[in-house]
Amino acid sequence: MNERSVVFSEHSPTDRIHRSDVRAARRRLAGRTRKTPVFHTSVAGPNGPVPVTMKLEYLQYGGTFKIRGSFNALLSAEDGSDQVVIASGGNAGIAAALAAAQLGKSCTVVVPESAPHTKVAAMWSHGAEVLWHGTTYGEALDHANELAAERNALQLHAYDLPAIVAGAGVVGLEIEEQVRGRPSVLAAVGGGGLVSGIAAAIGRRQQVIGVEPEGIPTLNAALSADKPVEVEVSSIAAESLGATRIGDIAMDVARRYQVRSLLVTDDAIATARDYLWREFRIVVEFAGAAALAAVQSGAYVPAADERPVIVLCGANTDLSAL
Repeated sequence: MNERSVVFSEHSPTDRIHRSDVRAARRRLAGRTRKTPVFHTSVAGPNGPVPVTMKLEYLQYGGTFKIRGSFNALLSAEDGSDQVVIASGGNAGIAAALAAAQLGKSCTVVVPESAPHTKVAAMWSHGAEVLWHGTTYGEALDHANELAAERNALQLHAYDLPAIVAGAGVVGLEIEEQVRGRPSVLAAVGGGGLVSGIAAAIGRRQQVIGVEPEGIPTLNAALSADKPVEVEVSSIAAESLGATRIGDIAMDVARRYQVRSLLVTDDAIATARDYLWREFRIVVEFAGAAALAAVQSGAYVPAADERPVIVLCGANTDLSAL
């Protein structure tokens, strides 16, 4: 699936995400999302065992961190609409469907034809109306825009909406409370909602690092060009990290908090996912294993006394693939 972000002309400096926005999101989400646990362990690295802390976000409701942003967006919306529309081929649609159901709202998810059946089935299970449109995320998004206008519905975006990013950032506040010291935090990057939310929460205190497949370097390319740019999508993690352009909000946060980008190969991602299952019986999708791949492949080498935090962000995968 090829996901791209929209350049929202209404984005302005007032849309900037700060720690205060993330703290407000945490208050809204109280009792609605899980404070996912952390797990201190060691993993195989290129030169021997590497101490790490895993943030087990794949245990979140819906199997994805995105439920945090969906709840925050719906709870902070002021239009009072009882209808929600979103374009997604995966976890954003699952999260929107689940949050809408919990809040008594109807949800329509527009998906491209390439959307994985496993994730579409999860949307259905939460009561969403699922409509197929086009072969790419961009085509699905155009149709979602039309539907939202026709139905006067609240429209969510998978990653480039202030409330979505602030909700994701609560992961960072939890890490700050759960992990001693100020180690680096590694998280996967697609459109950038997760890594920018975490950076907005703790970026002045800790180094936040985005990990991307070599075949989808949205943040890496944007940092090099000093602006969001379109990239080709070619990776086993494309169904979750398939944005062709970093979100505008994520780009702003990355600049302000010096978020770094590391690239990993598809082989490294697949190896990390298999390792999580083999050694810990942890089931994650490819995107969920990307951050670990950076440590295991040597793309990220911790300092001698450092125990980096690895965010395992999603578990919605076809179990037969394991």
